[in-house]
Amino acid sequence: EDRERFQALLQKLSLLQPANGTATTLEESREIAHRIGYPIVIRPSYVLGGRAMMIVYDDEEMAEYFALHVGKQKLEHPVLIDKFLENAIEVDVDALSDGEDVYVAGVMEHIEEAGIHSGDSSCVLPPYSLPAETVAEIERQTVALAKELRVVGLMNIQFAVKDGVVFILEVNPRASRTAPFVSKATGVPLPRLATQVMLGKTLKELDPWSMRRSGYVSVKESVFPFRRFPGVDILLGPEMRSTGEVMGFDRDFPHAFAKSQLAAYDGGLPTHGNVFISVNDTDKRQLPLIAVRLEELGFKLWATEGTASVLRRYGIESNIVDKISTRVDTDPEAPVEVHHAAGSVGKNVVQLIEEGKIDMILNTPNSRGSRSDGYSIRAAAIAADLPQFTTITEFQAALLAIEAVKHNDYQIMSIQEHSKQLFELERREF
Repeated sequence: EDRERFQALLQKLSLLQPANGTATTLEESREIAHRIGYPIVIRPSYVLGGRAMMIVYDDEEMAEYFALHVGKQKLEHPVLIDKFLENAIEVDVDALSDGEDVYVAGVMEHIEEAGIHSGDSSCVLPPYSLPAETVAEIERQTVALAKELRVVGLMNIQFAVKDGVVFILEVNPRASRTAPFVSKATGVPLPRLATQVMLGKTLKELDPWSMRRSGYVSVKESVFPFRRFPGVDILLGPEMRSTGEVMGFDRDFPHAFAKSQLAAYDGGLPTHGNVFISVNDTDKRQLPLIAVRLEELGFKLWATEGTASVLRRYGIESNIVDKISTRVDTDPEAPVEVHHAAGSVGKNVVQLIEEGKIDMILNTPNSRGSRSDGYSIRAAAIAADLPQFTTITEFQAALLAIEAVKHNDYQIMSIQEHSKQLFELERREF
């Protein structure tokens, strides 16, 4: 929380962090944002769960943030401002240290890009797309920080990888919410070992390295309470909103991700049927490859007029549905205006969802401004308990999972059976 001391620590270790600053007034915040460049992430000091944390894209949104969360008074504790690394991969690391040695317990790659709270993101252990040298560098930095901070017990570090460069977002010298996940995923009981370390045991005595099990992939998926709160939009951001977690284990990432979705949604991911697609302008360049992959997997495509026209340019046909637009000066639950598109099926996607004709949804909102667009679609999908994805990265993971389980070739077992199987495998190898 002491940004000046932390910055000095990172400079001493030759580690990188996003450009940042602290401010106590709106004017100071704008000056810092102009210096480091929008977009920025802003949050109060001393908060958990990303409370009142927001990605801000311009001066107008900065003023809105202060009006909503701060008011006109000068702050006793400054707000923390960081450059937002767009399209970066976020990484969570849990480690255990006795002050001398450091055990890197788990390097978890987030499936969603940086900007979504780590408690809400799906994550994979071990990382599924990061190069081995990047993972090794993250582990090196983790060890260096734990030793320099003289941590005794658990610690958690959040990194971001952008264009192959590793940045440190935050360091927490405490147990993280991911400690139970890492413990189950690796077979190393982190809370028990951390307690013994804090009572005087050394890592050499406890030897967590010998307890570690590998050879499979674990996926953590967040569970959200949106069905219990009608009217709450599901769009994720820096403020944590999940209320639970599920896990999937398997021999590779696609099968493990499929199991995590099976736990998160009734019935899991569909292997056939109708997929509704509506993506923002930034994501449209990835649209053709995604559409072709869906067709190869046997899905039928449904889209709004704008998305359908992009697909048509690449020779990909889709069923056109009417666009829904909510007036910006009304409550999100108010009646909506329906615009009939040429060649449409005469219905909007909400009607199709309610009729049970849509099986999965990809709906990526704009990065700013009209993030309320698509609210009605997301609300209808929640009511129908449909798998829906608001980021391209997670949808691409879903496509890998659908392909992997299309022939129902994965095995379901309890975590006890899983542990027994691993034990037998390790005994044979020994």
